[in-house]
Amino acid sequence: MELRHLRYFVVTAQTEHFTRAAERLGMAQPPLSQQIRELEREIGTPLFDRVGRGVVLNAAGRAFLPCAQDILARAEQARDVARRAARGEAGMLKLGFTESASFNDTVIRVLGAYPEKHPGVELRLEEAPSETLIQRVADGALDAAFVRPPFSASGLIRYVPLTPEPLMAALPAGHPLAGRDTLQLADLSDAPFIEYTRQSGYGLSADIIAACRRAGFNPAIRQRAPQLSSAINLVAAGLGVAIVPASMQHVRVRGIHYLPLRLDWPRAVLGLVIRHDERSSLVSHLLDLLAPDTTESLQTASQTP
Repeated sequence: MELRHLRYFVVTAQTEHFTRAAERLGMAQPPLSQQIRELEREIGTPLFDRVGRGVVLNAAGRAFLPCAQDILARAEQARDVARRAARGEAGMLKLGFTESASFNDTVIRVLGAYPEKHPGVELRLEEAPSETLIQRVADGALDAAFVRPPFSASGLIRYVPLTPEPLMAALPAGHPLAGRDTLQLADLSDAPFIEYTRQSGYGLSADIIAACRRAGFNPAIRQRAPQLSSAINLVAAGLGVAIVPASMQHVRVRGIHYLPLRLDWPRAVLGLVIRHDERSSLVSHLLDLLAPDTTESLQTASQTP
């Protein structure tokens, strides 16, 4: 049973005349009559009674009409849904983010703006470490993810870097340096450090240790935290100091003081990963929202050393 047969049937039922129905459908009357007969043969019963030059629905036709109209309406609805999805007006965007990315101003802005600009799209969020998120994007389980490089990636992944963030020192309240306006990294040479590490052993924490050595000291690692927010809590507990992205100031914990660092390198880098061959309109809308805060166009993800 084809949709065109249902359309022919509905119009004929409405006009109660083959010739007038054919005119409305933009076809000749004999082919229309033939299509109606084919539909009746497929159903296994006549749907019309012939009355003079016209036709009227019989009991089977009257029962079949609302079903045919419903099928046509659903088909039209399905077509509209598909077209809206192709335009990125409907569907689901599966977006991942690292724990620290949720404090980034750009990420916060985008997460708020996307549902507002595209209310027909469901935004499904997932938090995980960068390495996990990148693999889930490559596998197709996520459409995109906010991650921190460096990371291992195949040619399946492309990376959109956001504007790098400066770093700040997170100090326990009452620390002797807390009253200053800014700090140099060397000012912290005698302080115990709270380190946060990546599974790969690379990343911002490793760069901070390298920067300390360039400043003339090896940082004394007092504690290791699984993620940035945990490091902040350990600082608040008085266990040491931490060097964190400026966006972590959004984590307002009692007993902690943030100070800007006079430090050109390293910077906290965050970006969006998508599949290299991504063509989804949903992801295109996401990239459009990110455009003001990206440092360059799409590029292949850098490999972990």
